[in-house]
Amino acid sequence: MKGPFGKLLVLINGSEASVSAAKYAVALARAYHSELVAVYVVDTASLRQLVLSRIFVPDESAEYEERLEESGVRLLNYAKDIAKNAGFPMETKMLKGAIAGEVIKAADDCKADCILLGGWDRGSSLRDVLMDSYREIMRSASCPVLVVRGPKAEEACRGL
Repeated sequence: MKGPFGKLLVLINGSEASVSAAKYAVALARAYHSELVAVYVVDTASLRQLVLSRIFVPDESAEYEERLEESGVRLLNYAKDIAKNAGFPMETKMLKGAIAGEVIKAADDCKADCILLGGWDRGSSLRDVLMDSYREIMRSASCPVLVVRGPKAEEACRGL
């Protein structure tokens, strides 16, 4: 029988908190023999809004999207290495679109039992888009959502 964490999906976004969430996912995989999936979303929805608002011209948007994709590949490979070094395979997916919608769809598509998000500090200056995306994921996901933060989460990841 598959336990409560049979398949874990973790959102990687480049923040230190999302790396902690990836490490915590590996710690959970160790404890529950879970499958791991990491996703990175190139937020093309926000890029489109920037073009429509004339903050970016289309060429700037395309260049920025390319840089986000390169960053995403690097970050997904880093998360995969964390899992590999702990002895667990991790599937990775690069997605494009609105962050919340893509994460929720990916979780549904892979039949994730839980979505892990990196936490944030009250004083952090997270972009409003990211915070809104987190809220939407927590509101709309069909599976539980675990926000990873705090010193106890760090203790669980020691040695990874």
